[in-house]
Amino acid sequence: MEKINNTPIPETIVDDILAKSGIREIGKASIREVKRLINDIEDAAGQKFVRMEMGIPGLPACSIGVNAQIEALKKGCAALYPDIEGTPELKREMAKFVKNFINLDVSPEGCIPTVGSMMGGMAGFMTFVRARKERDTTLFIDPGFPVQKQQHKVLGLKFETFDVYNYRGEKLKAKLESYLAKGNIHSIIYSNPNNPSWICFTDKELRTIGELANQYDVCIFEDLAYFGMDFRNDISKPGIPPFQPSVGHYSSNYALLISSSKAFSYAGERIGMLVLSDALYNREFPDLIPYFGTPKLGRAIIYGTVYAISSGTSHSAQYALAAILKACNDGSYNYLDDVSIYARKAAIMKKMFLDNGFKIVYDKDEDKPLADGFYFTISYPGMSGEQLLKEFLYYGVSAISLEITGSDRKEGLRACVSLVPEAMFPTLEERLIQFRKNHTL
Repeated sequence: MEKINNTPIPETIVDDILAKSGIREIGKASIREVKRLINDIEDAAGQKFVRMEMGIPGLPACSIGVNAQIEALKKGCAALYPDIEGTPELKREMAKFVKNFINLDVSPEGCIPTVGSMMGGMAGFMTFVRARKERDTTLFIDPGFPVQKQQHKVLGLKFETFDVYNYRGEKLKAKLESYLAKGNIHSIIYSNPNNPSWICFTDKELRTIGELANQYDVCIFEDLAYFGMDFRNDISKPGIPPFQPSVGHYSSNYALLISSSKAFSYAGERIGMLVLSDALYNREFPDLIPYFGTPKLGRAIIYGTVYAISSGTSHSAQYALAAILKACNDGSYNYLDDVSIYARKAAIMKKMFLDNGFKIVYDKDEDKPLADGFYFTISYPGMSGEQLLKEFLYYGVSAISLEITGSDRKEGLRACVSLVPEAMFPTLEERLIQFRKNHTL
């Protein structure tokens, strides 16, 4: 593609830093690699990028948690190992939260604090792959969070994947069965709302997944990193519908990964939740015994895998999360009031892109327009995702390629709204207008 000289970031700076970065194909670069690249270009050019590559909260941490954590530290909890299974206060509030906001009944014993929900997933994968010798593969309903596949690669675990874009609604059942019928799948994982596409499964689709989980006896890992953030529905009032949609209404073979990073802006303390259904927590798999000394899945995860990975979770952060969940449960804190700004920002930013010739890649939930939220996906006619991502470097705009998320939509990028301050909206619009002038449709 012919270079354009009138770009906000000098092309010589971009080309030099990109050449030195060691990144051979930017469309396959990890999120952290892209972040480092943008940092280096910003430093060299002396200009700020419109940063859309990282899914980092853009809001202050929930003050309820901060205050509770400070108080716990003052009382000396930093000197004490926390119980591996979690503090009793936190486990009780976790169970109440799941009942109040998902309408699922779970026992506190199956509510396990983890070092971010990423660790919850990793602990689950490591345990389930040992549960039945004949089942050694995870199925990803993609697009999805790239690091969960990286976990599989680091651990040497097998996985299969498909892009759900062309298999929504009635088509989902046959597609899932084409994998499950092989008999090697131990678990299915997806995020809902979805990172990176922001699609949200309908109740009909969740029913399909749940019924197939029952039929083929597989576990469903439901990644709820963006809990309640389908802003088309107000999932913020304890015990009052609508609730966060969940496969748990259609199957007892579920494990929930609930993050405190986005909904509560508590990313820095690395505290998340792994919630096992009562049926799954108490289920026995004899194949676990050689590895964990017990056939009981819940005990294997806590006293086997979680113990081996981290020996528990930050003591003070558990008190922080317990306080936040208690405030949500008693109705004194509406967490969606804080994070609804992401939807407002997404609506404005998406319009800027659409007005300048871009397309939204993932645009519907079956027949309904996609919600505005933490992420959206974009493409530009005539460009691959690799080309668009590289061109954006000259315009001071960053994103990540959909290619690394398991998406089949190679022309697309994921944009995150969280770290783009509203004060930079005019800058974004100016850069997109200039981009369009230099890339005539």
